[in-house]
Amino acid sequence: MFSHAKKILITGGAGFVGSAVIRYIIEYTQHHVINVDKLTYAANLQSLAMVSNSERYVFEQIDICNQQELERVFQQYQPDAVIHLAAESHVDTSIMNPAVFIENNIIGTFTLLEVSRYYWCNLSEERKHNFRFIHVSTDEVYGDLGCTKQRFTEATPYSPSSPYSASKASSDHLVAAWHRTYNLPTIITHSTNNYGPFQHAEKLIPSVISKGLAGKPISIYGSGLQIRDWIYVEDNAKALYTILVNGKIGEIYNIGANNEYTNLDVVQIICSILDKLIPKHPHGIKQYQNLIQFMTDRPGHDFRYAIDSSKIQTQLGWKPQERFESGLRKTILWYLNNIGIQG
Repeated sequence: MFSHAKKILITGGAGFVGSAVIRYIIEYTQHHVINVDKLTYAANLQSLAMVSNSERYVFEQIDICNQQELERVFQQYQPDAVIHLAAESHVDTSIMNPAVFIENNIIGTFTLLEVSRYYWCNLSEERKHNFRFIHVSTDEVYGDLGCTKQRFTEATPYSPSSPYSASKASSDHLVAAWHRTYNLPTIITHSTNNYGPFQHAEKLIPSVISKGLAGKPISIYGSGLQIRDWIYVEDNAKALYTILVNGKIGEIYNIGANNEYTNLDVVQIICSILDKLIPKHPHGIKQYQNLIQFMTDRPGHDFRYAIDSSKIQTQLGWKPQERFESGLRKTILWYLNNIGIQG
C-alpha cells in the first residue's frame, strides 16, 4: 500500500498525540499530511512548528462535525488514508460537561465515517483497495482491572466508567459497524497513557512538573495508588504508523509499553528528578515531594489499566523503545526549556 508517497489525512493533528504522529511522518517518510483540527483549548500549533513549512504538510482548521467542510477537504486533497485522533480526552472535564464529549467524540466520528465512506465508495478500485481508516482510541474503554493481575487484550469486553471512556467506546462501535456493514477498511487502536513533550498542562505529568516548579501544591486523587501503564508519545506515534502501513483491516491493536506505576509513584519519580535537576529549590521548599497533598477521589475512578501489546509486537514487529524513567527525564528537561510553550 505504501510503496510510494501517499496523502494521509489526520484529524486532531494539533493535539498531543496527533502532532507527534505528524512530526514522525514528515521527518521519517515521504508521505503528505493534511492536518484537520478545529483548534480547541488543547491544541498547540507550536508542536508542529518544525514541520509547518514542509511542502508535504497542510493545515485545515475544521470541526469534524462540519460535514460540508469535511467533504470539501476530502475532495480537494484526495487522501489515501485517514488517522482519526480528534477527540475530547480529559476525564475530569467529561464528568463536569459530558455534552461536548458526546458531540465531538460520537457525532464527530459518525460524521467523519460517513464522509469517508462516500469518498471511499467513489475511488478507483485500486485506490479503494488500498484506502485505510485508522481510529485511535483508548484503553479506558475496557474499564477497570481492579486488583487483578490481568491485562487488557483485544478481546477484553468493553466496560467504560466515565463519560469520556463511554464516548470513546461508542465511537469504537461506530467504526466497527461501518466496517461490518459497509466494508469500510477500518482498524481500531487502543493506546495506554501517553506522556512526553507538548502535552497539555491539564494532564498529570505536565501538571506535576509545572506545579512543582511554581512551588504550588501537587494534588493527587484519593490515596494515589491507582495504577496506569505509560508509553512515550513518540513510541505511540511509531506504533500508529506501523499499524497504518502493515495492520490488518478489521482488526484491533492494543498499544502499551508495560510501564505500570501508581499515580503516587509517577509524582514521586518526577519530584526526585526535579530534585536532581534543580537542587536549589525555589520557593523555600526542601524537596519537591513536600508539595504533595491528597484530595477527595473523583467519581468512578478506575483503579488499574494495563495493556497487553503482544499482538502488535508479534504480528507487526513494533516494540516500544523508551524506558519510562528515561522518557520522563526527557519530558521534564523539555518542559524546563519550554515551560511557556505547552497547552
